[in-house]
Amino acid sequence: MAIQEQSQQYGAEQIQVLEELEPVRQVPAMYIGSTSAEGLHHLVYEIVDNAIDEALAGFCTEISVEILPENIIQITDNGRGIPTGIHPVKKISAATLVYTVLHAGGKFGGGGYKVSGGLHGVGASVVNALSEWLELTVYDGENIHFQKFSRGKYSEQMKIIGKTHQTGTRVKFKPDAEIFETLDFDYEVLLKRMREQAFLNAGLRITISDTRNPEDIQKKTLHYEGGIRQFVEHIHRTKGYETIGEVIYFSGELETSSAEIAMQYNDSYNNLILSFANNIHTKDGGTHETGFKNAVARVMNDYGKQFGFLKENEKLSGDDTREGLTAIVSVKLMDREFEGQTKGRLNTPEVRPFIEKLVQEKLMHYFESNPEVAKEILTKCLAARRAREAAKAARETARRKTAMESASLPGKLADCSEHGVAGTEIYIVEGDSAGGSAKGGRDRRYQAILPLWGKMLNVEKARIDRVYGNDKLMPVVTALGTGIGEDFNLEKLRYDKVIIMADADVDGCHIRTLLLTFFFRYMRPLIENGNIYIAQPPLYRVARGKKIFYAFSDAERDNYITQLADANGNSSKVAVQRYKGLGEMDSQQLWETTMNPETRTILQVSMEDAVKADEIITILMGDKVLPRKDYIEKYARTVHNLDV
Repeated sequence: MAIQEQSQQYGAEQIQVLEELEPVRQVPAMYIGSTSAEGLHHLVYEIVDNAIDEALAGFCTEISVEILPENIIQITDNGRGIPTGIHPVKKISAATLVYTVLHAGGKFGGGGYKVSGGLHGVGASVVNALSEWLELTVYDGENIHFQKFSRGKYSEQMKIIGKTHQTGTRVKFKPDAEIFETLDFDYEVLLKRMREQAFLNAGLRITISDTRNPEDIQKKTLHYEGGIRQFVEHIHRTKGYETIGEVIYFSGELETSSAEIAMQYNDSYNNLILSFANNIHTKDGGTHETGFKNAVARVMNDYGKQFGFLKENEKLSGDDTREGLTAIVSVKLMDREFEGQTKGRLNTPEVRPFIEKLVQEKLMHYFESNPEVAKEILTKCLAARRAREAAKAARETARRKTAMESASLPGKLADCSEHGVAGTEIYIVEGDSAGGSAKGGRDRRYQAILPLWGKMLNVEKARIDRVYGNDKLMPVVTALGTGIGEDFNLEKLRYDKVIIMADADVDGCHIRTLLLTFFFRYMRPLIENGNIYIAQPPLYRVARGKKIFYAFSDAERDNYITQLADANGNSSKVAVQRYKGLGEMDSQQLWETTMNPETRTILQVSMEDAVKADEIITILMGDKVLPRKDYIEKYARTVHNLDV
């Protein structure tokens, strides 16, 4: 329903009854999170999740996902096939009902599925509602049933179009351009998700292909008998980490729940814990992830004291026990309680004690059976503890120093005059020369400038204790006001936008990547909240007489040269200047091209896929050469700005 703001009347004529799938088309973000690329890919996940549910029930062994020309998706499974019989109440095919009515499906206690993911039975109908058209084909072992829909509606009932001995379901659809900001599916994004699902369901075979470009057809078959053990191995192999011991794996069951966990420590300073509930990635964690973290910390402390690694009054923090840990926590539940429509967090309360008991018993038994591995892991945890204590001391020193100084803001910061946060911006600029141009060209009412100089610390290769007191990073921390790590407080952010402005060359790219790595590791909420931006300075100034254009690519430069050339094609009178750095632009040029909100282009840094971001940052900024070399060789021809 909707309330008309223009009228003070509130009667029957103001009430809208949204029939069938109309609510989905009116507010799609409520059902799939957004109408951006993230929401677009979510359509595929929903149909695949239904096929995965068939696998969980023991009836599906193969799933095929195809990206066809014109960004059409086709998903096929060899499960039982959606029931096609006539529903006793609605008097239409059950398959039609599943695809046209919200909250119609076999996941509501009717015995169709004991364990399931999906959008609580709305997934299939939501995909149908948000597609320009969708074709549903069901194979029941005897007949082939077919029905076509248009934006969630149909003109003909489901019909039999042939005979078959196969069983399964095929869904073919084209997302609706009226709904989505883009229709361009990313093969790599879908491949990652399908690989994830193959890891989580040991033995399931998932094939994904992309045939949009006949000259570059991509196809991958994903099949892992080792399940989540191989998931952990894949993560470590991709990042090039050195590992400690083998992958530790254990599982357990209750009457209505089951869990499996794979974990392994590595030589990095970071941790990655991926949690799943009924094969759905719970990116915001939940009771299963909390239970795992609590149990790991308790086992490390108990074992440490029992075998003399810790004194009676000493204690490892949770962060200490997770440094260098990669873990997969996967639970399967009959009764699951998620937070939010897209299920970012698991809230089922009984899962936490179940996981805690399982991990405590199994991990302690593993340590007692493998004392050498346990010793190496505890030694790493103790090193993390010493670094944390050093960071605490450095933090206190920094606080005292700030309190004693007459001004707490960095000396090189040219602050803005506005006192509120809304609408304010801080430009973090590479070099004093560019900083001078930026200070001269800015609108000082709402734009602040912080120049950086010298080589910046690569935090991917350093613990947090080295960050405190670092003369390149602490001015950034102080200017933003939020603190870092466990002290971070988003409410103390002093500016609405934090804009990284560096030269458009290799050195500038490196500066941007170093800063993004720092924000990602120690101030991640700034990225999650959408506060981090990257400025886009021009590469060329193209001029003839009083006509001036700024080009951001070679192609744009050539286009402007053509426009400014005379009728005979003589371009000799067109002057082209290549900017080697921001410092080559005067204040007015920098304002016009890069800082004026009415004419500039800035890119917002997002966290649509934190796991992928973590992987890329580790590869590009870590100290392992081979993974970085492999990544650059793979993507050099297709990715122009690796940091964006």
